[in-house]
Order: sequence, then C-alpha cells, then structure tokens
Amino acid sequence: MKTLLAALAMLTATAATTPSSPVASPIPYRFDEVKRTVVLKTATRETQATKGTQAQSGDHVHTGLFSYALIAAEPHHAKFEIFSVTDVQLAGGAPGVILSIERGRVHAMFDKILGSEPRLVQTPGALLAVRGTQYNVEVDGAGKTMLDVFEGTVEIRSPFRHEPFLVHAGESSSFTRQAPPPDHPTRTPDSRRPDAQNHPDGHGDDHGHPGNEPGARGAQPPPPTPQPRPPSPPPGGHH
Repeated sequence: MKTLLAALAMLTATAATTPSSPVASPIPYRFDEVKRTVVLKTATRETQATKGTQAQSGDHVHTGLFSYALIAAEPHHAKFEIFSVTDVQLAGGAPGVILSIERGRVHAMFDKILGSEPRLVQTPGALLAVRGTQYNVEVDGAGKTMLDVFEGTVEIRSPFRHEPFLVHAGESSSFTRQAPPPDHPTRTPDSRRPDAQNHPDGHGDDHGHPGNEPGARGAQPPPPTPQPRPPSPPPGGHH
C-alpha cells in the first residue's frame, strides 16, 4: 500500500513539473484600407470594419457588393486584397494557413523572406503554398477555384495528387473539391492579367470594386451630348 501511495505521489509531482504543450498564439491582422461594407465577425460580435481595425486568426470577413478591403498579416509578410462579395476566414483549420477563402476573389501578395517554411492559403479544393509571389484566386459558389499567378510560383497541394503541382508566373490553373488541377497549367488570359484590369490603386476596376459602378461617388460623369449646330445664313445676308 505504501509503495502504491509513493508511486502515485511521484506521478503527481512529475505531472506538476512537466511543462504543458504551448498554445499557438493568435495571428494578428490589420485592415489597411476599407471601402463600403466590410463586416468583421469574431467569436462574440459582428462589426463594420474600418481602416486600422485589428483582427486575429479565427475571425471571418465578408465584403458586400461593390466593397473592398486590404488586410495585412505582418508576421507573415503578406497582404490580401479582398474584393466584392467575398467570404474569408483569417487563418484556417490546417497548420500554417494564413487565409482561408470560402468564396469570392482575393489578390494575395507575399514578400520574399528567408527560410523554407511555406505560407499557405486554403481554398475548398486545395492548399496554395508560396514563398514570395503575387496571384489572384477566385472561388465560385460551387467551390471551383481559379488561380492566376502574376509573380513567383505557387504550389497547389491537392488531395487528389500525390506530388505537388507548380504554377509559375503568367500561368493559370483550376480545380474543384472533387477534381485535381489539370496535368499542365495554361497561359493566363490577357483579360485576367493585372495590367488589363484597370485598377491603378487596386480597387477601382470593373470587377465589382468601387469606382466604376453607375452613380458611384467618384465615378466619371458621362460626356455631354453634342448639340446640333444652327443652319448657316444664306450667302449675301438678309434681303
């Protein structure tokens, strides 16, 4: 009996001195720019985001029609443009994920950093791993994802492929929840290249961002309708 009590006491002392598993610190995020309706949903409340609003991993962001947000994740040297009618979660369920895209369009910008640890963006059909790049990713209502890479290389990690699939600058690919990307990426169409999207400040193009919709504040007024010129008098003046 004494031996059993001694063993229990030793186990209790060992458990008390053994350090607990470290809890991952939440990733901080900051809204650097907000246009129109951008809703931040935390575990306890739902608020309208403004420039300078702070958020953290686990929060959800929704942009309304003709709305836009620029979100920075400074610890990961990353920024995300969140375009019209888009739903994202900051970070995600998988380890290493910085942003999880549920639907809509996002322009991801990653600075080149030292080290080999990839930074991940989650989509319904695959993980996107990068180390220094810019790309657009768009998820439709059925979960189909379209990827356009503008700089660097993106690695698509699909559960339907045993090996990583690389998409380089100037290339595009697509995949779904049920299907992997095709065997070879395609050339990015000119209409989806960044220099063809008419948004010099990042949020004034024709894809549902403020600036071009009819009646928007700051939109260019239509040119005046030319008026007909009066007929010229006959030669010789009046008789």
